Amino acid sequence: MTKAQATDDARGGFRLILGSRVNGAPVYNRGGEHIGHVDDLSIERKDGRVVYAIMSFGGFLGIGEKFHPIPWSLLDYDPDRGGYVVSLDRATLEAAPHYERSELVTLGGPSQSASAERIFEYYGPFGPLPYW
Repeated sequence: MTKAQATDDARGGFRLILGSRVNGAPVYNRGGEHIGHVDDLSIERKDGRVVYAIMSFGGFLGIGEKFHPIPWSLLDYDPDRGGYVVSLDRATLEAAPHYERSELVTLGGPSQSASAERIFEYYGPFGPLPYW
């Protein structure tokens, strides 16, 4: 998301945003440190709810990059930064459940309940609860 797009959203008071504008949006911690970006969204097929932001950080030129499904409820949009803010530090995020790109296809599949339990168990102390 470009700074101009973020400004348009903030000024216009849009309630909705296209997924393509969320993908690539920067993610910061509360201290303002840029810690990664939203690589993708995990959307519940039936109800259309965004369950996770798939955050990417680490690695170099795509090598060693890890993908962290963060409960959507943990991200707050900050129009001044043109991105999302989480109340977690880098070390907490690095220790969170993560996947290789090739493993992301299993997220939401037959083993979804085990994945969801693992993810929400990790992030539960930080405030979000599963919506289901």
